[in-house]
Amino acid sequence: MIKLYNEKLADLRRTIAREANALEKKVFKGTRWLLLKTSSKLIVEKDEHTRLQEALRLNQPLATAYYMKEDLRRIWQQEDKESAAFLLADWVKRATTSGVGMLKRFANTLGAYRSGILAYYDFDRLSTGPLEGTRYSRFPPARHLFMYRKNKISEK
Repeated sequence: MIKLYNEKLADLRRTIAREANALEKKVFKGTRWLLLKTSSKLIVEKDEHTRLQEALRLNQPLATAYYMKEDLRRIWQQEDKESAAFLLADWVKRATTSGVGMLKRFANTLGAYRSGILAYYDFDRLSTGPLEGTRYSRFPPARHLFMYRKNKISEK
């Protein structure tokens, strides 16, 4: 869910930057990765926090979406299912009333996957994400070779 949200947030930033004036475009340039990082991982020496704050100050919908991302992460950090369910319902309600189209659509997605999200707490907060990431990272080259072979055979 966080990955999907980050993709939507990057799309929102891209849309806003496309419609911005020259000065705003200069501020938005290079902020994609700052938006995707968690606030605790922003590097002080590179002045990332200040650059991010400048971009967020220029556009309220982008700022709202960024802070909602931070709140979304907190759902998976809860100790029990009840707390997570409360935060999830609150997040969906705030996103729906935010006035930001991307947040409204994502709130509908979260609502549709509510039971799956909360199932994370039924199994001692076990996630198959790392396993799936490792498993699928090995397959693309093999699929690519299979398709190459298939195409070579069909050319004969």
